[in-house]
Amino acid sequence: MEVLFVGSLRADVPAAEQDEVSQTLLDRFRCAPVFLPDHLNDRFYHGFCKRQLWPLFHYMLPFSSPASASAAATSSSVATSSPGNGRFDRSAWEAYVLANKFFFEKVVEVINPEDDYVWVHDYHLLALPTFLRRRFNRLRIGFFLHSPFPSSEIYRTLPVRDEILKALLNCDLIGFHTFDYARHFLSCCSRMLGIEYQSKRGHIGLDYFGRTVGIKIMPVGVHMGQLESGLRLPDREWRLSELQQQFQGKTVLLGVDDMDIFKGINLKLLAFENMLRTHPKWQGRAVLVQIANPARGRGKDLEAIQAEIEESCQRINGDFGQSGYSPVVFIDRDVSSVEKIAYYTIAECVVVTAVRDGMNLTPYEYIVCRQGAPGSESVSEVGGPKKSMLVVSEFIGCSPSLSGAIRVNPWNIEATAEAMNEAISMPEQEKQLRHEKHYRYVSSHDVAYWSKSFILDLERACRDHFKRTCWGIGLGFGFRVVALDAHFRKLNMDSIVNAYEISGSRAILLDYDGTLVPQTSINKEPSPEVLNIINTLCSDSRNIVFLVSGRDKDMLGKWFSSCPKLGIAAEHGYFLRQRSCLITWKVY
Repeated sequence: MEVLFVGSLRADVPAAEQDEVSQTLLDRFRCAPVFLPDHLNDRFYHGFCKRQLWPLFHYMLPFSSPASASAAATSSSVATSSPGNGRFDRSAWEAYVLANKFFFEKVVEVINPEDDYVWVHDYHLLALPTFLRRRFNRLRIGFFLHSPFPSSEIYRTLPVRDEILKALLNCDLIGFHTFDYARHFLSCCSRMLGIEYQSKRGHIGLDYFGRTVGIKIMPVGVHMGQLESGLRLPDREWRLSELQQQFQGKTVLLGVDDMDIFKGINLKLLAFENMLRTHPKWQGRAVLVQIANPARGRGKDLEAIQAEIEESCQRINGDFGQSGYSPVVFIDRDVSSVEKIAYYTIAECVVVTAVRDGMNLTPYEYIVCRQGAPGSESVSEVGGPKKSMLVVSEFIGCSPSLSGAIRVNPWNIEATAEAMNEAISMPEQEKQLRHEKHYRYVSSHDVAYWSKSFILDLERACRDHFKRTCWGIGLGFGFRVVALDAHFRKLNMDSIVNAYEISGSRAILLDYDGTLVPQTSINKEPSPEVLNIINTLCSDSRNIVFLVSGRDKDMLGKWFSSCPKLGIAAEHGYFLRQRSCLITWKVY
């Protein structure tokens, strides 16, 4: 299978150079770039993705208005980008939709709609499936969400909740990391759109206007080849040797997180502080190395958490530090992949205390690095049997996959501290057994396995695409494709009238609510016009007319007392009144 990547560039490329850059990226990397104008990219990414969707998907509601946020912030650029500090901004949503259209136009340029599959990734492109489906009714479209999906109680606060759900339902297969995320999505479809799911032979699907939208639950894995290549690099050997000398005689606990408000970095520091205080044997021996990748967002919430982290680091090092020993080593900068691999290799335990996260592959990367590159055992490698330990938050996507990890509620500082102590105090043999179990899973469920599994399910979901008749209906985000059987043909009114006229005997079964009276009607009694039509039908000796309803027999008998030749099946057929018998009801 040939793969082409479509994505946006972080750099601003002048219009005169865009064609050349596009061709270079296509020839060398099989990438087709989307060039978003700076002002649009800022409104799209920082304005809507990071300020509206990302906080909401991580269970944070915007309680303050944009005006109050602006007054509280030091600059307007910060105020417009701080997650959760402003209510819904319609102009940011419009920028989001426009950016998705830019991606749509690029995809249309490069695909063959008859043969290709389009796999859309993450919450930045939630609107894209609708644009693609409107242009190509039978296009094979998959989507994978790499973040959590919130509960319906949280999600339904989003003003464009229906638009996003309907856009996703224009896909053929929707993927989630965990069952919980998929369950929340299905619940939202049920509560807000009235669409229920079905499970058949292990496959979950939503019936949406004749199309079955599949649900795939598959956690992503790591790139084994990339990590193992990094383990063999000379730079890694050199950095590993340096770190082994720096932390000689120390037990290293490691944290690798993005600098954001949901990673729980300060909770980790507080738990480590508690461990040093309640287990003084680790004072002077245990070191927490915390790597904080540069923040992708910005705003006063982030500034506040950065200040808390800095204060905690200073306090812990001040209280427990000694000459030549700092219990917390905080690295707040870009760390190369080679250096990160070296830190993974020397760490006795990795600690992840995110309060809400999508998948989080840090534990997987750590396990692979502790195992080392196959067939490569250098002199600077960590000696002895392979072992690793994990303390992970129960709120991250990879947690269910790591049965040997110590799971914690990161909000419980004392319990997390005890988990850290348990992890680094565990017998060596137990560490080895847990590591072996984790490595078997991580190495066999890597990113290649994940992508192949998704593509196979996408192929299965789309196998009947060209056997069905499709009709596109609706405007804007209300657009959907109605899929019909290949033998379906439109009902011809003339043929119905002709068949009715020449027929010698006719059975006419009528529902009540939604057929004889509108579902939304306040007055549920049949109108004189309806009663007149029914009597006209019943007056023809060739017609057998029955009303079938779930309503009460006494109510139906009263309403249709003027229709003596009408048969009635009341209360879903439990009571039956034959024609020309206005009094007697039979029970079935």
